[in-house]
Amino acid sequence: MRTTTDPLATVRNLGILAHVDAGKTTVTERILYATGTTHKRGEVHDGTTVTDFDPQERDRGITIFAAAVSCTWDGHRINLIDTPGHVDFADEVERSLRVLDGAVAVFDAVAGVEPQSESVWRQADRYGVPRIAFVNKLDRAGADLDTAVESIRRRLHPAPLVVQVPIGSEDGFTGVVDLVRMRALIWADGAVVAEEVPVPDGLLAEAVRRRRLLEVAVAERHPAALEEFCDRETLSAATLTAALRDLTHSGDGVVVLCGSAYRNRGIEPLLDAVVAYLPSPLDVPAVQGTHDGTPEERLADPAAPFAALAFKVTATATGRLTYLRVYSGTIEKGDAVWDAATGRTERVGRILRVRADRHAPLERAVAGDIVVVVGLKSARAGTTLCARDAPLVLEPPSVPEPVVSVAVEVQRSTETDRLTAALARLAEEDPSLAVRTDAETGQTLLSGMGELHLEVAVEKVRRDHGLDVNVGRPRVSYRETVSRGVSGLVFRHVKQDGGAGQFAHVVLDVEPSDEDFVFRSAVVGGRVPQEYVRAVEAGCRDALAEGPLGGHPVTGLRVTLTDGSTHVKDSSDTAFRTAGRLGLREALRACATVLLEPVAEVTVTVPEDAVGTVLGDLAARRGRVSGSVVRGGATVVTATVPLAELFGYATRLRRH
Repeated sequence: MRTTTDPLATVRNLGILAHVDAGKTTVTERILYATGTTHKRGEVHDGTTVTDFDPQERDRGITIFAAAVSCTWDGHRINLIDTPGHVDFADEVERSLRVLDGAVAVFDAVAGVEPQSESVWRQADRYGVPRIAFVNKLDRAGADLDTAVESIRRRLHPAPLVVQVPIGSEDGFTGVVDLVRMRALIWADGAVVAEEVPVPDGLLAEAVRRRRLLEVAVAERHPAALEEFCDRETLSAATLTAALRDLTHSGDGVVVLCGSAYRNRGIEPLLDAVVAYLPSPLDVPAVQGTHDGTPEERLADPAAPFAALAFKVTATATGRLTYLRVYSGTIEKGDAVWDAATGRTERVGRILRVRADRHAPLERAVAGDIVVVVGLKSARAGTTLCARDAPLVLEPPSVPEPVVSVAVEVQRSTETDRLTAALARLAEEDPSLAVRTDAETGQTLLSGMGELHLEVAVEKVRRDHGLDVNVGRPRVSYRETVSRGVSGLVFRHVKQDGGAGQFAHVVLDVEPSDEDFVFRSAVVGGRVPQEYVRAVEAGCRDALAEGPLGGHPVTGLRVTLTDGSTHVKDSSDTAFRTAGRLGLREALRACATVLLEPVAEVTVTVPEDAVGTVLGDLAARRGRVSGSVVRGGATVVTATVPLAELFGYATRLRRH
């Protein structure tokens, strides 16, 4: 194991995660300001933020694209990614989490855990990303740290370890008590740097009580802390800090801090917590990959063979930018790298340190770095780049299936080719977008994760490519599934039209499944050879493209090949693939099938006198209300609503 003097020990790769409007981008801007990376505070409402640099982000006042920035604090380099909070852009979060070592989850002190807070938390769970929590907006009316922490405990199920107590409330919030060092930090109006003072007498008893609760919670979960607590009945600041770091890394606890990013209160302690508690590249497990199907791992070592994962690609006026997380080895300007999946060699033209839309040139990047490279022509999000003499394929981030489609067309037929190229570039930059041509209508369909996602994509085509685009009404992507199966369906495919014929005989069982599609063979005695079994499976997968109800893709079924027979001359892979496809189609027509539609969890904050109108409107949209609470003089309604009923809902809601 390398020593803590290793330069990698002073690197932190982290993301900022939250529900939309919880204050992620403002937190990021204040971090850049506090670290001296910027010399003027950017504001979302003024459109002057560093990370929301795209014109659409500034127009809409929300983060749409994950933006990477680098800064330094207390001798540590922090590579930070500000992620979107809107559900339509969850794929940007997914790809970012795949390459991060830690995260700061930002929560609104009034609203607590919100729907997208929960979604991004679960995404981080899937990748095992250690997190700390920052309860923001404590200066707002109705803000309450304890209520927000309880919502974290109840809905996200971690063990929240609160290390700060706010001084003052709502508009009178002026600072925090640091429970680890038992000191108070006060921010004067307009001040960026806190003044360290003794804990105010009026808060001392409460601070001591909460420090005791923190010690007990940590001792219950950390053996070394428990030993010291039993010997001394208290924990030193050093032991508490070390234990909080270990619990953060293991996921057994989540450190909770608080503040108001807009008023510059709580940012410095947050940066100290990032350095103290979140892991460096040395602290996370070695990255796992495969080579020729054999699992391999690579340590975060600049001297190891090179391995990196591309997680984002953007096309700019100056060239194609590929964002990389370097997991092992070193890469220098001009080096050749190998795409292990395609077997292609590419050359790195330039290496850049990222700060949103601005970049600083680098001569090299080493393990633990997040950088941009210029010159790669074929790398996509999810591509593994490695040394040719030490090939490795890393697991790419998962890509969700699109749920909404719109038809797009240009006003002048002479621009069709330009539209095709523009849409292809969009899909290359954003893997959650899909482009296809409708076989029946000939229309070009653009599919994505929601109405806003598609609006942003179409506007990008208009602005970046100067195309006048007409857009049809959004359509949701339905699925079909089996509710009651069928057994022993016999299908014979016999074709004789001169020359070699085709013969395939299969017997299929079809039943519901919790997985998308499962195929297995129960044939005994070699009645259907293994190569034909694979052909039957391929045919069944072909049949899933169109279901019997409305031609929608089929999901959630298990197909078992139970019997069959062959012909000595006329049987072939083609014959059995055809039998699998046509046989499953016939089986699906014999099954009881149902239509599935995408639904969305909706949270509506509404004045109390308009609750009845909103509830009635949700019911008319086939919504199911799951909860209703009064918060800060308004009612917050949570409901599950079919996505098809939500087009234009925000506009209609504002008219009530």
